[in-house]
Parts: sequence; C-alpha cells; structure tokens
Amino acid sequence: MNLKISGHHLEVTPALREYVLTKLDRITRHFDQVVDVNVLLTVEKLKEKERRQKAEVNLHIKGKDIFVEQSHEDLYAAIDQLMDKLDRQVVRHKDKVQDHHHASVKRQSVSMM
Repeated sequence: MNLKISGHHLEVTPALREYVLTKLDRITRHFDQVVDVNVLLTVEKLKEKERRQKAEVNLHIKGKDIFVEQSHEDLYAAIDQLMDKLDRQVVRHKDKVQDHHHASVKRQSVSMM
C-alpha cells in the first residue's frame, strides 16, 4: 500500500501523521486490497470560524477509486468523521465484490439432470 499524507496551509506533524495511520488501520483491516491512499489535510482560510478544517482521502482499491471529504472545526474530528465515511464505503464495496448469490442445491441438482 502506497500512502501519501500532505497538508495544504498546514504542516503535517508526526502526531497528526500517526493519528491518520492508526485510523487507516481500520480500513485495511476490513479490506486488504488497498493499492494507494492519498490523504490531504487542509486549513481553509475563511473569514468565518466554522468548518475551517478539512480532510480528504482518495483511496485506490482493486477495481475502484473512492473519494471522501469531511469538514469540521477540529481537524481530529474531521479525520474521525472522514474515516467513518470511508469505512462504510469500503465495507459496501467489499460486499458488492463478494458473490452472495450462490445457486441453491435444488437448482443445481435439477440443472444437472
């Protein structure tokens, strides 16, 4: 897995990098076919104080690209909410990829005759 964490109008500290890595462990625990992860942490220069911190993830997995973004007043809260969204989308993709439509035993025996 290739990982890139970058900041826009923000210096990515080792503590912030470690926090993102621990949150990404949850994603890789659910789905191990992750190819690339690009994380962009942004501080928006707005006049108003609300929802200034923004976190974005572009996740490239086998067969699909997933993009998620989240804004919040606190960057750590934005990362938490972002990873929740990303986790839901990865689990949904994993369920779609897995084949849940197996033919029943009755139909298989009838078609073989």
